[in-house]
Amino acid sequence: QVRLVESGGDSVQPGGSLRLSCAISRHTYREYCAGWFRQAPGKEREGVAAIDSTGSTSYAQFVKGRFTISKDSAKNTLYLHMNSLKPEDTAMYYCAADTRNWMLLDIYTYWGQGTQVTVSS
Repeated sequence: QVRLVESGGDSVQPGGSLRLSCAISRHTYREYCAGWFRQAPGKEREGVAAIDSTGSTSYAQFVKGRFTISKDSAKNTLYLHMNSLKPEDTAMYYCAADTRNWMLLDIYTYWGQGTQVTVSS
């Protein structure tokens, strides 16, 4: 079983920055593909960014140039660095992991419980 725990969500003003973290329980996570997804009230969950076992990344068009996904193998932690935040970025953010390279597909096996990001003036 793989356990994922997100943290770092907060309320920020437009233009602000946040860093989300996702602690992954098993050391073999580096063999995994991992991604960040988000779901706003009344909307479907959507892929934000993903990184595969080789370090290759993929981003949704609406975050390109603003968000960066990274991972720290020594800490078994996945990150999402978010800059130039907009009100439309408000959502619950989830991290996910799988042995298969699903990248931005919403079909990962393991999911965290989510962390709330609110962007408002």
